[in-house]
Amino acid sequence: MKIMTQRLIRIAVLAVLSGTLAVAAVPQDAVKPAPPLSIHYEELTGPDFIRAVAASEATCIIPVGILEKHGPHLPLGTDLFECRAISERAADKEYTIVFPAYYFGQIFEAQHQPGTMAYSAQLILDLLQETCDELARNGLKKIIIVNGHGGSEQLCQYFCQIQLARAKDYAVYLFQPEEDPAREAQIDKLRRTTLDGHAGEMETSQMLVIRPDLVHLDRADEQSGEDLKRLADLKNAYTGIWWYASYPNHYQGYGSAGRKELGELALSVKTDYLVEMIRSVKKDTATLSLQKRFFGEAEHPLDTAQKK
Repeated sequence: MKIMTQRLIRIAVLAVLSGTLAVAAVPQDAVKPAPPLSIHYEELTGPDFIRAVAASEATCIIPVGILEKHGPHLPLGTDLFECRAISERAADKEYTIVFPAYYFGQIFEAQHQPGTMAYSAQLILDLLQETCDELARNGLKKIIIVNGHGGSEQLCQYFCQIQLARAKDYAVYLFQPEEDPAREAQIDKLRRTTLDGHAGEMETSQMLVIRPDLVHLDRADEQSGEDLKRLADLKNAYTGIWWYASYPNHYQGYGSAGRKELGELALSVKTDYLVEMIRSVKKDTATLSLQKRFFGEAEHPLDTAQKK
């Protein structure tokens, strides 16, 4: 019996090798599909990161927040929560890798308030530069900065400009939406206040959507968010102390007016702006091409054609 079994096995093997015996096909549903990719950089495995770079078309978002006081009622990380929420919502609609929590921005004007993390200017620039360099080294050649902090607006613009200082094989883009008047009008209809800014109606409304557990509306009126206008007599001049002169409480507006309905609409509109940007960045070939040409000409400026 044992000899017969061995003979049958040899016959079967020979039949398969000769092609006379069909091999059963593996059912389609038996092949496991690749698991869905997380949008969060820190959640990806090494092999999944390779897939994510391809799926994102080498595109990544760095949501740049800050750690600072936000009136008496919002958390120190409000700007970080908000820019990450918009980035995550956009990445869910148009797959993009979202970099981990990044709170290294310009915030010297709030050093007098508790909880402020004010890193030195050179460190801020170096850290952002090396972060971009490392992202590019890992295959992410299109890097989008989504800034969530008003005090870092000029810093981010300057950072984009100094990308031209040396040749590189990647591009940095700063999210600066061209607002749709119709959609902005929808938002304005829901506003209750005219003085609104840092920790005011809008930021409070957005945080009521993102992290309502961290919002303390009952404390919003404990401090003033009014403009003290202590530099009203200064004409045609800019000075770094301007914010402290107007809003020493690091609070602008009336957070108590915030509500979820306004926050949801504002986040939805900003997300749509960012989705539009991501899609255009993915399609963009001009920026890298122009950069390459520029860096080549910058090496030999006397040879650059002086066109009429």
